[in-house]
Amino acid sequence: MTLLRKTFLNNSPLNLGRLRTVVTALLFFCLASTASGFDSPDPALASALKKAAAAADSFDNAYDAEVWLVSKDPSLATLIKDKKTRLDLLRLIHKEASRAGLQPEIVLALIEVESHFNQYAVSSAGAQGMMQVMPFWKKEIGRPDDNLIHTQTNLRYGCTILKYYLDREKGRLADALARYNGSYGQYWYAERVLNAWTKNWK
Repeated sequence: MTLLRKTFLNNSPLNLGRLRTVVTALLFFCLASTASGFDSPDPALASALKKAAAAADSFDNAYDAEVWLVSKDPSLATLIKDKKTRLDLLRLIHKEASRAGLQPEIVLALIEVESHFNQYAVSSAGAQGMMQVMPFWKKEIGRPDDNLIHTQTNLRYGCTILKYYLDREKGRLADALARYNGSYGQYWYAERVLNAWTKNWK
């Protein structure tokens, strides 16, 4: 496991040059928490989610987006047959990941592991949607009517949460993924996401 951590810490697939300012306030906090990111509400994360939920779209680079769509479409075609649905989803993932300062390919890999791109997925713990977001966050940020089954809403929450944990772990992707999954201190989940990234989305 040390090898996995060393590999992805020194050669992170995240494109740090594209980090946005959506959650820059998170860089100034230092909070202790439980091992699981979903065990209890984190005030700093709730604040970031509240800002993100109200934010306007910020990603607008049509050329780069279209090049990316062409490169990722074949991988998603095995899971989503309708081309328009597929391209619309890829475009939305690209936009929300970029807005949050994440590499879209990592978000694609996480979604593959979390829900297999099923927007209606609900876990036994109650996590909802493509990125399996816990619904208690809606109440924490004062947006109880948000629909986590709605794809863009789910992506906005999920990407903000992952970026929060990535900042908290100072760019250590494996640790951030473990926090996202609520399995901090273990790396089986990070391995699954990174394996999906390497196999299908890199």
